[in-house]
Amino acid sequence: MNIKYIVAGIVCTGLLVSCNDEMNFKEYTQYEKDYVDNSFSRVKALVTNIYTYLDTDFGSYEGAMLASTTDEAEYAYTGNPIYSFINGGWSPVDARGTIWTNSYKAIQQANMFLQDFQGLTFPEEMLNDDYHANMLQYKHFPYETRALRAYFYFNLAKQYGDVPLFTKMITADEVNSLTRTPAQEVFKFIIDECDDIMNDIPMDWGELGSATVNAGRVNRMFVLALKSRATLYAASPLFNTSNNTNLWKQAVAASQAAVDAATSNGYTMGDYAKIWAEDNYKASEIIFAVRMGNSNKYEAYNFPVGVEGGKGGNCPTQNLVDAYEMLNGKSIDETGSGYDQQNPYKDRDPRLSLTVAVNGEKKWPDYNGAELQTYYGGLHGEPLAGATPTGYYLKKMMNRGVVLQAGKTNEKLHNWVTFRTGELYLNYAEAAFKATGSADVVPEGGKMSAREAVNVVRVRVGMPELAVGLSTDAFWKKYENERFVELAFEGHRFWDLRRWKQGDKLKSITEMKITKNVDGTFTYTRKTVSRQWDDKMYLFPIPQSERLKNPNLTQNPGWE
Repeated sequence: MNIKYIVAGIVCTGLLVSCNDEMNFKEYTQYEKDYVDNSFSRVKALVTNIYTYLDTDFGSYEGAMLASTTDEAEYAYTGNPIYSFINGGWSPVDARGTIWTNSYKAIQQANMFLQDFQGLTFPEEMLNDDYHANMLQYKHFPYETRALRAYFYFNLAKQYGDVPLFTKMITADEVNSLTRTPAQEVFKFIIDECDDIMNDIPMDWGELGSATVNAGRVNRMFVLALKSRATLYAASPLFNTSNNTNLWKQAVAASQAAVDAATSNGYTMGDYAKIWAEDNYKASEIIFAVRMGNSNKYEAYNFPVGVEGGKGGNCPTQNLVDAYEMLNGKSIDETGSGYDQQNPYKDRDPRLSLTVAVNGEKKWPDYNGAELQTYYGGLHGEPLAGATPTGYYLKKMMNRGVVLQAGKTNEKLHNWVTFRTGELYLNYAEAAFKATGSADVVPEGGKMSAREAVNVVRVRVGMPELAVGLSTDAFWKKYENERFVELAFEGHRFWDLRRWKQGDKLKSITEMKITKNVDGTFTYTRKTVSRQWDDKMYLFPIPQSERLKNPNLTQNPGWE
């Protein structure tokens, strides 16, 4: 039977997408269109199932995160598939990642709904008490679906550049004859879609019915945040090859609009520690989060070796640790910073202790009764198998209350943050700086300078404001550093370095080798570890399996 008359794959796996509460997922196998379109709940399930393709990274590569391919982290086990990104094993045959497949599955399902499931009236349900409330929700499904489709196209463009763009259900033959649409045209489609649905998609689905039933669905803030991110990427050097300053101005306006809407609707900057807490979906800053359900896998991957149940996993680099300034706002290598090489973690940016577990730390995790010993020969250090090669273990995004001890094992809720207000301020700062060439000038279409936007993020954690009058080089260094530490392990660094065309920073990382001296003091020695980088890696290779099916798909440069 033709695919357009089958609603295939409405099989929900328990994934919950929410920034407030649970979605009401239904489970189906394969039903004909006529069976689905006479039931509001089945049509809603069709839309809801699109959420199951959203991306997260709690260890997408057998426990390893994309962060471990950047200067954020190093994975403790060299046999992990993540190493193909950094050892030359990456290729069109082994293209890595599921974005291509998952995004197009989601897009096809979105197109199916938009083409075949609009204009329904559900006559058999007209006498039900909830009929009018359900029809009000149904009226907004097309805007929700278009927002999701735009997001999936963004993921494709940022990863592959030019990608096939289509907005209707297509047959297998049509799929296999598509050509690639230029990335800037894809970004324009995304931005235009955001503009077109902005005033129709609800800011709060609770206004359309039960807040519990509709919580977690994409809303107007999601659309504004997506436009902010999409305009920023479109203006960035990887995609803006002609350095069109109008694209930066567009990014200014988009991020300012997103910041304004966030402020007006309660998406305010709050406690940094709550961003990755178990109930982070309730935090005022969270715009959209993917709720993954109860689990302890992330902790099992990353709790320290030497702690029962811990495997080491994604270990923060010295590069990242060095990026955290002193409490006085100076970099550790600045004159007058007060940095002490013998007490290197004292008086540092508070975000360091919320992100990285360091030598000597107590109660990490809570059930670990021993002080963390990451030095050579320590309880949690080399040469133990899986021990941190960098001198550090990961804390951010993990629940310290998870217990992996035999007979006491528990699980906690985990939620992947897709959009939050802190990113919007940083997006604005970058766009404002690039549009004006100054940290202190308020750009056309904006209400604050780049410096002022960065300061909103810094002040939230108690860090000093950036000074007026920084040179362009000095501000960019501060901005890049701020984005590095603020968004660490949130899935941004991998893409930021690519869109900025700063691949050289991926050619090496720095580890910290710690030894304990006989007098109880420690010696800290930096070690540089080389990695492979080639400029072709700015974009992913088009999977060879797709090119075999469709010869019209040209390959990205360098991957031929």
